Amino acid sequence: MTASVQPQTATRPTGPLAGIRIVEFAGIGPGPFASMLLADMGAEVITLVRAGQTPKGASARGRKIVAVDLKDKSSVAGVLALLDGADALIEGYRPGVMERLGLGPDVVLGRNPKLVYCRMTGWGQSGPLAQAAGHDINYISITGALAAIGGADRPVPPLNLVGDFGGGSLYLVMGLLAALLEAGRSGRGQVVDAAMCDGAASLITMFFDMTAAGRWKEGRESNMLDGGAHFYGVYECSRGHFISIGSIEPQFYAQLRELAGLGDICFDAQMDQTQWAALKQRLTDVFKTKSRDEWCAIMEGTDVCFAPVLTMSEATQHPHMVARGVFIQHDGHTQPAPAPRFSRTPSAARMPVTVELGEVVKEWQAE
Repeated sequence: MTASVQPQTATRPTGPLAGIRIVEFAGIGPGPFASMLLADMGAEVITLVRAGQTPKGASARGRKIVAVDLKDKSSVAGVLALLDGADALIEGYRPGVMERLGLGPDVVLGRNPKLVYCRMTGWGQSGPLAQAAGHDINYISITGALAAIGGADRPVPPLNLVGDFGGGSLYLVMGLLAALLEAGRSGRGQVVDAAMCDGAASLITMFFDMTAAGRWKEGRESNMLDGGAHFYGVYECSRGHFISIGSIEPQFYAQLRELAGLGDICFDAQMDQTQWAALKQRLTDVFKTKSRDEWCAIMEGTDVCFAPVLTMSEATQHPHMVARGVFIQHDGHTQPAPAPRFSRTPSAARMPVTVELGEVVKEWQAE
């Protein structure tokens, strides 16, 4: 069962970012997710939307929603006045759109020199592809990340975790917070160019290191961490469910052998890559002899480095996830709780509220 939280109003934020004011120009995917993370941590996030739009779902939590017409000069003037009192701005338009609206960095930073101006795009603000349309799958394709993920026969998109949210949202949040820290020392803001292709490339740094060291080769399912090794992968059980093992270290591999009954001498060759395919087939046959629940009873909680492969609905019921309150009931739906956790200034999932632009401007100018 999922934990429940008492909805809090978006006007009284708590968390380590309480007091930080951010203006978000509504978009899709990584921008709203980044703003959700910041709002969960206590930042006051004003999301500017078109009239009639109502952001919904977990990524909208913690916001003050303001409807504006950015093609109307008086509305743009109100947005500029709002940005005068902001600490940061987040926008995810194609390069040049904010400038055409009269809200580009030169204009905004000219009025509020301490503002951190964050730009979230797939290809970045410059380069041959800067003006091209794209999605997560395209951004991770040109980094080398997608080519390394999937079965031997073809790459498999890893949802939109690597580009949109890992390479996009998380790098945007990191850049925004770093720039805010620097602005606190220098008194000067700056533009943060958060490109998903940049972030996705950064995420695979370790694999470039492994390639340089001769410990990684191109070709899926031919390396230790991409499904090639018998001791690091996903296996089907007798009733169609799956389990995962990651028994890399010798002591963990030894426990895998003990609990799975892998006494055959052939399993001594853990790091002999020429034997991985045969050992993987042997292990495939072993894991199919029992159900997922039976393997959980044998291995879960041990040092095998084991876990059942759960669906999202199953994950909400797992005892560990329940004990930590990883999932919550909020706004009538199950969703992940705020992360990470803070000992003294806890984050909170707060309900969004709708406000008027003039109200917020007056409130910020009065303080």
